[in-house]
Formats: sequence, structure tokens, C-alpha cells
Amino acid sequence: MARLLALAALLIGAATSPAADWPQFLGPNRDSVSTGTVAPWTEAPKALWKAPLGESHSSPVVANGVVYAFYKPKGKDADALAAFDAKTGEKKWEQSYDRAKFTPPFGAGPRGTPSVDSGKVYTVGSTGILACWDAKTGDVVWKVDTLKDFKAKNLFFGISTSPTVVGDLVVVMVGAKGAGIVAFEKLTGKVAWQATDDPASYATPLTTGKGEKQQLVFLTGSHLRSLSPTGKELWAVPFKDRLNESSTTPVQVGEMIVASSVTAGSLAVVPGSDSEPKQVWKDDKLTCYFSTPVVSGDDLYMINGAASLTNASIALRCVEAKTGKVRWTKEKVGKYHAAIVKLADGNLLMLDDAGNLILIKPDPKAYTELARSKVCGATWAHPALSDGRLFVRDDNELIALAVGK
Repeated sequence: MARLLALAALLIGAATSPAADWPQFLGPNRDSVSTGTVAPWTEAPKALWKAPLGESHSSPVVANGVVYAFYKPKGKDADALAAFDAKTGEKKWEQSYDRAKFTPPFGAGPRGTPSVDSGKVYTVGSTGILACWDAKTGDVVWKVDTLKDFKAKNLFFGISTSPTVVGDLVVVMVGAKGAGIVAFEKLTGKVAWQATDDPASYATPLTTGKGEKQQLVFLTGSHLRSLSPTGKELWAVPFKDRLNESSTTPVQVGEMIVASSVTAGSLAVVPGSDSEPKQVWKDDKLTCYFSTPVVSGDDLYMINGAASLTNASIALRCVEAKTGKVRWTKEKVGKYHAAIVKLADGNLLMLDDAGNLILIKPDPKAYTELARSKVCGATWAHPALSDGRLFVRDDNELIALAVGK
């Protein structure tokens, strides 16, 4: 009997493994990697609950059983943050602050994703307001108008970077002279340091290493650049997109860092001890708009495509990480964007910009699809996977999906 119970538990666990919190953009380590698994499905994943939201391309995040969503309230020039019970969808609170009117193309809502840390939620709105919210009540603890305070210009589509919490600091790209990147004390909002003259991009940085080897790697408007958590400039490689529309987070593959741009392709470098990075490969054709590549084994799975207002189309490519060689290409997997999450069993979960959820087996020889279902409307947001639930948002609502038995 004991053996049967143990076997049953094992089979249930194989259907879906509980995942850790998803507290920031691209997950716990900002690498699109989940500790959960999702079994292939035969029927569309069930929607456990839905909640209406305002306009936004910001992604949902999950911490301590609560889902946080950042958006523009209907009919208001404001940034709003709401908290929902992850199991039931009950709205715990909704709070907002007024901001300047801003109506860029492709939506007036925020694009940056919240970061949850130590009972606080940090957000950056499309007009550059960095805010700290109390995670339990939604009260605004402090906020800083970064564009106004540092005399920086907004980007064409609005500020889109997500805040990065490192130790006692929250770091953001501002794009001002002498303040290309700025760190704030996370409890007070006071400036801790500012560095570089780099203009801002739409991208969110990667945090790598630990202790004295910890680095913040940014794709700015002019460079692939690394800073220490104290603001010391460690290394930099010129890497400029001619449209200044790149939005991808740099990716770490072993000792190598890969950056991707919407017009300049992709670049792989190995930072050297003498602060002079060595270029491993560069391919101008591997252009990424705002889909960050995902590492799986020896390969990168990349969504490649260019900025286009007519006949826009993206392709999924399997690329050998150490050489940049394309192993295979799956054309027309979306229009502008598809988000990829690597699961604990190695499979890939992809959400395209039409709202199709696809489970893919990574295979260097060919594209191998395991399951597919339409789960939401049009979306540019990344999903969040936590405790057997996948949280997605489209133009109208936040949806919790059951992705396992």
C-alpha cells in the first residue's frame, strides 16, 4: 500500500511541479527559467479565474501567494498597481498615483514589470516615475520622477525598463548625462549612486555572479555594459541599435554574455579580467525585438524579427550558443513577440502575441511541438509561472491558468 501511495504521489508530481515565486521580470533569476514543470495537455488549460485590468504591456509577477499587476486605470492619467490572491483571484487592493498625460503608439499604459522584494513592490511607469509600494496595503512609500530629477528625455514608446533590486538598492536605467544608470536606496528612494552617460534603451538588465563578483549587465542605448552594485564601471562593448528600440535582457551562457538588438543582431562576448571583453561571435541577422532569448543545453532559443509596420513576422530559432550557428528555424510563430519560459524538465513554454500557449520539446535537430492552445487575447506581456498556475495578461484582463492536474 505504501508503495502504491508513493507511486501515486510521484505520478501526480510529474504532471506539474510547484514553482517558486515569480517576483520580477523573467522570473526569480531574470533568465526565464522556472522550477516548475507542465505536462503536455490535450484540452486547453482551464482558466481558474479572470480579473479585468487597465491598459498595459507590463507582465504579472507573483510573490507569497499574491499576484501583482501594473496598468493605466481606465479614463485616468495615472499608474495603478493591484494585488490579487493567486488561488482565488480576489482583489486585495488597488492603488494609484497621478502622472503626466502620455499617449505613445501601441498603448498608453506602463511597459515595465514590477519587482517584489522584502514586503515592497517597485515599479517604473512609462513617464519615468519610479515608485515603492507597500506589498500588503498598496500604499505608496516613496516615488521619484526620474526624468524630471535628472533632466532626461522620455523614449518614443515610453520608459520600459523594469526595476532591479540588488541588496539595499533598486537600480534603473534613466538615460541622462552623468546618470545613464542610477541606483536608489530601496527603503527611502534617495540616490545612492549614478553612472555613465549612456542613453536609455527599453531593456531590463541582468544580474550575474555573487558577492564581489556580482555584476549588473545592461543593454543601454549605446553599449552592452557591466557595472558593479556600487556603480563602478567594469566593462563595456559598443552595441548600438539604429532605431533605439531594443528591449531584450542580456543572457548569460557559462562565462559568455549574449545581447540582442532589433537592428544590430546578436553579439556574444566573454568579459576578461583586464576589463576588455573578447567577442566570441556576432550575427547581424539574429535580430530580437523584445523577446529575450532562453538558454537550453548548448543552445539559445531566440525569437528573431525586425521592427516593421507592414508584414511583421517573427521566427523561432535554435542557435548553437558557442558559435551563433543557426540549427533550425520555425517561421511565422507570431507578429512581433513571443515569450519563452524554460521548465524544470527542459521543455519550453511559449506564449505568442496572439495568445497561443505552446509547449515545445527542445531539440537541436528540429522544431518539436508537444501541445498548443489559445489561452488569451493579444498580448505582449510575459507569463508568470508559480505553484502550478500560469498567470497571463492580455489587453483586457489577468488570467490564472491551471497548467497541471
